[in-house]
Amino acid sequence: MALITLRVIDGADRGRVFAEVPTPLTIGREEGNPIQLNDERVSRFHLKIQEDQNKIVLTDLQSTNGTKVNGENVQLWVLRPGDVVAVGHTVLVFGSRDEIAERLASIRGMDLSTGVTVDVDEFADEPNPASLDFELNFADDPVAEVMLHTLMPPELPQALSPGQAAQLAEMLQYLHLRMRGLLQSVKSKPQSDRVTLEQRQWQNLVDLQDLLAGYLRQIGEPKE
Repeated sequence: MALITLRVIDGADRGRVFAEVPTPLTIGREEGNPIQLNDERVSRFHLKIQEDQNKIVLTDLQSTNGTKVNGENVQLWVLRPGDVVAVGHTVLVFGSRDEIAERLASIRGMDLSTGVTVDVDEFADEPNPASLDFELNFADDPVAEVMLHTLMPPELPQALSPGQAAQLAEMLQYLHLRMRGLLQSVKSKPQSDRVTLEQRQWQNLVDLQDLLAGYLRQIGEPKE
């Protein structure tokens, strides 16, 4: 059973700290939620947070107004310290100050473009974030926000059955082949930093995005 911390940084409950709340838990405006919010735009039972395979997973419970993490609408999300969760008029930050500071320190020791750890001695002139009383004032620290919310390649799910692994491989292969075809159709002009895509291939790209959106919906809201 994982213990998590959520801190309200905007909305009617601004300033409240839900520290070391045991999972699984739900968030909503109704009594009975371990985290109850005073927000009329939050559904009665808006979202669920649970631990699964050593990861903290957020699931939107088909809420009326949806859930955003780091500005993007989500149905499912693996939470990491520093993630900003928006529900209704309420904005929460996942993780304690220490947890967020530790993650920030870890990211600063990594080349974000490659995911490869670099020599942290180059940051020797900077204070160690893990030693700071890290305050969540992202408006005053845009660099920290960019680092925490940088889009990184997700990890592959572990402990898949052979059938699930085959399905995942088939899906990734299909997407890879379609993307390869699109990239091979791109045309570039000499001495130009622009490339062109034919209208048919542009529509193919839009169709691919539509397909991915459908996959995300089906995973987040599986049919019973």
